[in-house]
Formats: sequence, structure tokens, C-alpha cells
Amino acid sequence: MPGMIQSVERSSAVLRLLAAGPGRLRVKEVADALGLPKSTAHSILRTLEHVGFAEQDPRTARYRLGRGLLELGRGGLDVNELRSRALDWADALASRTVESVRIGVLDGTPARDGRATGSDGRVEDGAAVKVIHHVFRPDDTAQSMEIGLVVPAHATALGKVLLAYDAPAAEAAVRGGLDPYTRKTLTHRRDLAAALAEIRGQGWGSAIEEWEPGRAGIAAPTRGIGGLVVGAIGIYGPVERVCDSRLRPRTALVAQVRATAESISRDLSGPRS
Repeated sequence: MPGMIQSVERSSAVLRLLAAGPGRLRVKEVADALGLPKSTAHSILRTLEHVGFAEQDPRTARYRLGRGLLELGRGGLDVNELRSRALDWADALASRTVESVRIGVLDGTPARDGRATGSDGRVEDGAAVKVIHHVFRPDDTAQSMEIGLVVPAHATALGKVLLAYDAPAAEAAVRGGLDPYTRKTLTHRRDLAAALAEIRGQGWGSAIEEWEPGRAGIAAPTRGIGGLVVGAIGIYGPVERVCDSRLRPRTALVAQVRATAESISRDLSGPRS
């Protein structure tokens, strides 16, 4: 059939073969069962292992289905793994920027403080962001731990970055209502769509006084294997520190946030322990 990709067909056949058997299979057994050259079967298995869909026993060199397949049902990378792989990078970003750092993922639970909810007290899937890791600004100012905080996606830098790479989530945010938190909050579908397109074009996003007056954020996406956006990391602080005199995100801070996100993405795309 025109348009069919043979490598995908072969990979799916390998997965079905691994799923059908009660035990692990050698490369030759996979090749013989599917009528493939041993080198081709080995390449497919190594690729599936890299993305977490297959696992090899180091003692016997046999393969079985991988734990990464469970992520398909959960909708993405486990947040604990994202957080653990980003810890050191987040700490370093806070030290370099001297600002608070947050890591967030899309979330569909009620906001703990009510600020991200609609009229029914809940938010639709994709309409809000949960903070899964928070690093304090490295100074002596009074600060509160924000892990578990749920914030509106359309009014925060973390949220807009996540919506930019998830069309169903962006649509859910619009359906749930683009509530105005300040006079600068994006409340119209067209304005939000334009902002998300800009984020995709430049690879980062910002929110300046869109959620809280006097506060601004800069964020960039963190990507897993294959380039899938699995979260976002960003800084959040007073407008006068995050932005320049023309209320534009400071170039140096943007560069640091992007570099950190890219470093985390490289770690996420590497082999899993």
C-alpha cells in the first residue's frame, strides 16, 4: 500500500511477538519468526529498547516487552522520573538566575487554591498545570513550597509552553474558559492561538503579569524520546527582575532557561536506569 512505512510494520510485529510469548526471546528467534535478517531484527530490538518498549536481560541477551509501554496508558513519562532527572538542572538554574524555578506538567485536578478552576470548581484535562518540582529563589526572602500547586495553563509561562505542543489540551483550555486573572490575561481563542504559535516558533514562552500583577515567568519545554514534550521548566519572579525596562523577558534569562530545558531533554532521551 502506498504510504506504508515498512520499519513501523516490522516494529509492531516484533512487539506483538514479544507480547505473545511467555518468556524472553533471542534475536535469532525473533528474526526466524518474522522472516527477517538477523541484523534487521537486532536493529529493531535495539531501537525498541532505546525507547523503553523492549528490555534485554544482560545475562542471557534475551528480550521481552519493556516498561515504557505502560506509559502509553498513563499518557506520558512518569512525573517522578521527570522530576528526578531534572533536580540538579533545576537547582543550577535557580543559582544562575537567582530566581524561583518550577517544573510543571499538564493536569486535570481541581486547583488547591481555587485560582485555576472554572465555575464548577474543576478544570478540564489540559486546562491547568501542576507544579511537580519547585526550587526556592536562593536568597533570604520568605517563600512557600509550591510542589503540588495547580495553576492556570493559559495565564502562565509553564502552561502556555505545554499548551503550545498539545493541541487537544489547548482546545480543552478554551472549552474550560479562559478566565481573566489580570487585565493582561489572554482571554480570547485567537490571542491564545497566536501566542502558542509564537512559542512553537521560538522554542520558549513567557507570561508577564498574566496570572498575578507584578510577576512574570519564562519557560521552555522538556522533551523525551522522539521529541515528545513531557513537561516544562521555567523561572518565576518580580517583573522588574525577569523583564527589561520595556517589559520584555531578559535575553540572558531566556537563554539560561532554554539551555536548562535542552539539558534535561538530553537526559530524558538517554538510556533509562
